[in-house]
Amino acid sequence: MNIREEIEEIEEKYLHPKATRNSQSKGRPHPEEKDDIRPPFQRDRDRIIHSKSFRRLKHKTQVFISPTGDHYRTRLTHTLEVSQIGRTIAMALHLNESLTEAIALGHDLGHTPFGHFGEQVLNELSDTGFKHYEHSLRVVDKLENEGKGLNLTHEVRDGILKHSKGFGEVFVPEKMPFTLEGQIIRYSDIVAYVNHDIDDALRAGLIKEDEIPGSLNKTLGRTRRERINTMVRDIIFTTKKYDYDYIRMSDTIYSSTMELRNFLIKKVYKKEEHEAEKAKIMKVLKDLYYYIMEDPEKYIEKFPEEDTVKTRVIDFIAGMTDRFAINIYEKLFVPKPWSKI
Repeated sequence: MNIREEIEEIEEKYLHPKATRNSQSKGRPHPEEKDDIRPPFQRDRDRIIHSKSFRRLKHKTQVFISPTGDHYRTRLTHTLEVSQIGRTIAMALHLNESLTEAIALGHDLGHTPFGHFGEQVLNELSDTGFKHYEHSLRVVDKLENEGKGLNLTHEVRDGILKHSKGFGEVFVPEKMPFTLEGQIIRYSDIVAYVNHDIDDALRAGLIKEDEIPGSLNKTLGRTRRERINTMVRDIIFTTKKYDYDYIRMSDTIYSSTMELRNFLIKKVYKKEEHEAEKAKIMKVLKDLYYYIMEDPEKYIEKFPEEDTVKTRVIDFIAGMTDRFAINIYEKLFVPKPWSKI
């Protein structure tokens, strides 16, 4: 018996009956020999961590565009917070922590520069539309590893594709991932961002403590730590109460969480002051798109060969970090002072 088999044997004894076991994985799009040390979901996690798109998350917007302060969240720190919350829930419920972590680390790989503003621009430019969660799957399936993709398991791919809610409901049975671990990330994502976005908004002076509705402070807690603790504990005990049919929140905590998100939508995400920045972002990305389309082979990769040039240009822009997009824009469109040497 090798090490992987030992781990899988431990899973059989330790994990909840409804947990997703490595030994029961539906496999990969392209079959591979099993590793003698690492189970499939751990290999997926490792592939994501070592990918270029994962490293680029550190310079992509979460909420605040190209933040200069050291303590504002980026897309990478958001991802790590989602992973930490997800693993806590998975461990408490005796579900598969490696699968949960792999989905968490891969869920936002397809995000554009400048966050959801960038996503809106590419959605306008694309013939078929652009959604970051669909692009995250495209990144791991077709763009990473020089066009070969990461060949992740179906469980991880499904969790990545179905993590997003937009500003809609979290619990929608027909849209939930088919694994409980994937459903954990669907919840962990919102638990992470409503709390760290409040933290960043307070730091930036966009909101004040006394603006947060008192009823939410009473139900969820006054601090980030208290709110996360309330939400995570509620997910754990409500899921147990309903015998693991889905990952769930109680009606009371779910309602308060949605109200907190609506508060952020009004006070932070759709604040009027952001409209001017949104217009700048749209100009930057659209100018880059039309410029690159004039001579695309100078910039874009040759893969995936079966896709149109337009699709590959959108891939290129979607993969940019905030600072890369700004730097290349300045290089292409901002004149440099001339001086005689």
